[in-house]
Amino acid sequence: MRRSILLCAAAFFAGAWALVPGAVALPSYARQTGLPCSGCHTTPPELNNGGRLFKLLGYTDRAQNTSITAEGNTRRSPLNLLQSFPLSVFLETSITGTKTPQPATQNWNAEFPQDVSLFLAGAWASHVGSFLQITYDPQGDHFSMDNTDIRYANKTKMGGKEFDFGVTMNNNPTLEDLWNATPAWGYPFIANDSAPGPTASPVINGQLATDVAGLGGYAMWDQHVYVAGTLYRSDHIGDTQPTTGLCCSYNVRGVAPYWRMAFQQTGQTGNLEVGAYGLHMKSTPGGVTGAEDSYTDFGPDIDYERTLGKDVLSVRASYVRENADLVASTANGAASPGPHHLNASNANVGYHFGNRFSGTLGWFLTDGTNDPLLYAPASISGSANGGARSEGFITNVSYWPWQNIDLAAQYTNYTRFNGGATNYDGSLRNASDNNTLYLLARFVF
Repeated sequence: MRRSILLCAAAFFAGAWALVPGAVALPSYARQTGLPCSGCHTTPPELNNGGRLFKLLGYTDRAQNTSITAEGNTRRSPLNLLQSFPLSVFLETSITGTKTPQPATQNWNAEFPQDVSLFLAGAWASHVGSFLQITYDPQGDHFSMDNTDIRYANKTKMGGKEFDFGVTMNNNPTLEDLWNATPAWGYPFIANDSAPGPTASPVINGQLATDVAGLGGYAMWDQHVYVAGTLYRSDHIGDTQPTTGLCCSYNVRGVAPYWRMAFQQTGQTGNLEVGAYGLHMKSTPGGVTGAEDSYTDFGPDIDYERTLGKDVLSVRASYVRENADLVASTANGAASPGPHHLNASNANVGYHFGNRFSGTLGWFLTDGTNDPLLYAPASISGSANGGARSEGFITNVSYWPWQNIDLAAQYTNYTRFNGGATNYDGSLRNASDNNTLYLLARFVF
């Protein structure tokens, strides 16, 4: 069996290599700026200093002679339009296998594709730009909105120093962030869609991704001090409008404020960011009236990058504390009475050999209040003891034969899963049974 798996993996990578085109195909930001992918990324999606500045200023920087322009005055509007349509395409194909098959399902699933995304990504006007993603999901057999960030950005002087500021419309808390330590762009940078994952997770760790609409502002002073804030409302794609909330576990009551602050120190060979972020939300599961659950998430993060010759060492960590008062869920019989909390910790160390090879080792731990109703026994996804604890390691090795093509292998090892190491779900499944090998080929053009 092991020999067959290795042969499968070898055949996958050989096939992916055979599909690599003979010429470099650069995505829309590279066409717009005239820079290679390495101008903004260590390797995607990890931003370097240039990439963070490009995002801060609204994705609008461009090379000369790439725009159609017209001067404006008090009676005539100006024009600054890209000559080429800012469209990029993203395709992922993968193989995923777990140590022990999920009952009555095929193991070592091949997905061709795993997903396909279209990006409207680039400058729309002098100070307006976007990262707008629409993704085809083969499992659902449909296209839908994915991560989207549309910005207005500008800059001035404050205290004799540069002051950058802007407005963002986005659909995923932390998507607007500039660093790779917060959930939306944090490690792991790739993810399978077929292997089991832990049940307990703070709301800010992706629970609202693409299911909300947010409007906020941000500012950076002297490339050191960064602050941001966004207000979110539920925006259930695919649900009737106006929404009844029947579709969804989270329905934001009023607005859910997200906040972010960070300090950055940049040198010739290193970049250090230390910050904190948080979210507060009141929600009614399955409705827009009635009792409310309350969630308050907050915690620190750190992002450090060091250039070592032509290589880059990165160290990142974050912690989130979630305090929850599940009044509505308790009334529905889905949670036990009393306060709940979760603690989610993540840390990873990565090394980039130029921009062709990279290796990253990450550790994660989520723990919190035991609740036999909230985390009930169920095959694979449940917990026999009502526990929230999941812990493990994620190892990733990536090879970039070209800057827009990624061949990656990622292994996730669980020491705890949904509250236990052995028979965690009450159906004789162990945490290690969910250990996952994920092989990915990613093409961006």
